[in-house]
Amino acid sequence: MAPAIESASPLPDDVRGAIERAAVSRVKWVHRDCVRANDYNPNCVAPPELELLVLSILEDGFTQPLVVLRDGSGYLLIDGFHRWLVSDDARIRERYGGFVPAAEIEANPVHRMMSTIRHNRARGTHAVLPMAGIVRTIIEAGVPVPEIERGLGMEPEEVDRLADRSGMPERVGKRLAKAEFGRAWIPS
Repeated sequence: MAPAIESASPLPDDVRGAIERAAVSRVKWVHRDCVRANDYNPNCVAPPELELLVLSILEDGFTQPLVVLRDGSGYLLIDGFHRWLVSDDARIRERYGGFVPAAEIEANPVHRMMSTIRHNRARGTHAVLPMAGIVRTIIEAGVPVPEIERGLGMEPEEVDRLADRSGMPERVGKRLAKAEFGRAWIPS
């Protein structure tokens, strides 16, 4: 089924094609029990905000789909952990029969992590230590640091700090050894 597109004028074929290929144009309802959480999401939400999310879904309905990846006979969660979590609330489960809206993407393990981080960072904050572990995993997968910076929306220093925090001080040391310092700095 083609997505409903409202436009005052005809759309160019490339624009129409991009809209039709977008994951959000193919949202489907899947049972929440067929979805499993990933094991790397560093995002955390306090209990009062979780209750607010329950209220939001009860009053406004689901306004954003989960972002998922096909995983065997089920789905792996890329984004929407807290929407998925509160979908187990009895009131939400009863209203929607245990189903949640999901937009499916395809991604390799590194891209999955980067996608989760981008979604989280676009909305707010998340915990440092799990984030450091993700950066370490991506570095160890051989992803070049400039790609990590671009993919996660980070400055070089942020990648360094997280690498250091995850037990990779040698990466930070190599970078600092190459750094040029002004005349006011003296080695100690």
